[in-house]
Formats: sequence, structure tokens, C-alpha cells
Amino acid sequence: MSTLTQSFLVGLIGDGVLPSLTPPMHEREADAHSLRYLYRPIDLTVLDRPGDDVGKLLKSGAELGFNAFNITHPCKQLVITHLDEISDNAKAIGAVNTVLIKDGKFHGYNTDASGFGWALATGLPGATLDKVLQLGAGGAGAAVAYALLDAGVKELFLVDPDASRASERAGELAIHFPEATITPASPEEAPALLAKVDGLLNASPIGMHHHPGLPLDISGLHSRQWVADCVYRPVDTELITAARELGCKVLDGGNMAVGQAVDAFGIITGLTPDAPRMRAHLLEMLEAGL
Repeated sequence: MSTLTQSFLVGLIGDGVLPSLTPPMHEREADAHSLRYLYRPIDLTVLDRPGDDVGKLLKSGAELGFNAFNITHPCKQLVITHLDEISDNAKAIGAVNTVLIKDGKFHGYNTDASGFGWALATGLPGATLDKVLQLGAGGAGAAVAYALLDAGVKELFLVDPDASRASERAGELAIHFPEATITPASPEEAPALLAKVDGLLNASPIGMHHHPGLPLDISGLHSRQWVADCVYRPVDTELITAARELGCKVLDGGNMAVGQAVDAFGIITGLTPDAPRMRAHLLEMLEAGL
């Protein structure tokens, strides 16, 4: 069947996903390609379904004709046991955020990692990556840490309030990047570490509308350093704003949001989306307060 006449039915499974801007980003880009493309949020909170039901929802979706699903919290790890195939990077990260249904089989991918890798390469070209401080080692943190190391970071400091999670994540990453030095650290150590690194990445929820503020004391931040954030609502977090005022090169969270959507759209449709157009649409929706 021709791509131009094929229709796509896509879903987003997770808690609290009704306000997500991913569905309209996909649908607008599909319109530009003259595709029939419907993307529906499947909110576990609204349905009163546990994350463990992700396998049942995938199976039901396949029976109802869905082509693919994006997967978010709390299902990125839970979905893995329900898949027939999984990409190498998703396997290494231990999380899947995109599932393609093809020939009756479920294929898992992680576009959080590839999306941040794209964002880093396009938004901070030539950035020094010798030493990086990352705040947050949760689900998104695992993906962006993988992307940082894959991009060539030689020394990564992983900070998380949960010491065991930071240590576990560092150990997992070390298996795949044996030439890099990955050191777990506590939030109390972060300000001192900040002075020693080339860049800072916030993969914690601090900075979101519901978790305002700075994720650490940035008094040691210098204009020679770069700063990136995974938070995109608001796109100009307090961290990004403060770093920009100090003269740092910055990478706002909208870049990763677009990067993961670009890669997921490509996996689902087989087409190459227009990343700048998708970012412009995202910023338009954010400006409108959507």
C-alpha cells in the first residue's frame, strides 16, 4: 500500500498523558506529509489502570488496528517483557518509549536517547564533552546518560537523591561504556562537582511548572560551560534562563522533546520528518499555553 494512502493510528500510554504535546506534534507533521494520522493519548490515570496493564493494552491495540504506541511513565521498563524484539540501545538502557506493531509483532525502541543525542549534536555543536555533571538518574536520566556517553563523554558524574539508583545506573552504563569513568554522587556533592565539569545536564523534574526552582546551587557556574535541560514545560526553565544570563551556551528541553518525536515519527511512518518545523510547532503550542 502506498505511504500516501496508508492511514496510521498511534497511541501514547502512560500516567497523566492527556496534556501531552506529542500527539499534536505528530499529527501536524503528518498533515505536512499528506498522511492520514490519528494519535490518541491513553491515560492510565483516567482509565484507572496500573502500569502493569501495558501488555494488555498493547495486545488490545494491535487487535484494534493500532500501528504503534509511544510509552511513558510508568511503563517504559514494564513494557519490555511484552515485546518480541528490542533495539540495542533500548536493551542497554533498559527502557522502551516507542513500540512499532509490524507483522503481528511488537518492536521496541528508545527515542529518548537518540532524540537527546540529536539535540546535543544540533543544538550544542562542538560542545566540550570531557566531563559532564548530570542531575537525575531515573527513566529519562538513563536514556540521556547513555546518549551523553555515546556522544563521547569521558567522565560522567551521576547525581540522584536515591544513592542506590545512581550507583546502579552507573554500574549498568559502565558495562556498555568501559572506557568512560562514571561516578555516582549525592546532591550535596553537586555544587563542588559543577566547578570541575564542561557541561551540566538536568534530567531531574526540578524546573517543571509543578516543581519550580533551580536543581542545584549554580554559584559555581561559569560562562565557559554549557547547560542543558530535559524539562520543556516551561521551555525556559529557571536553570536555562540563569545559565543564558551568565553567558553559557544552553540547550533547552524542547530540543529533546522534538528529537524523540522526530525519531518516533520516522520509525512509525518510514518518512523523514522536518525537525525545525516540528520545533516551531512545539514552541507555538508552548507560547499559546497548551
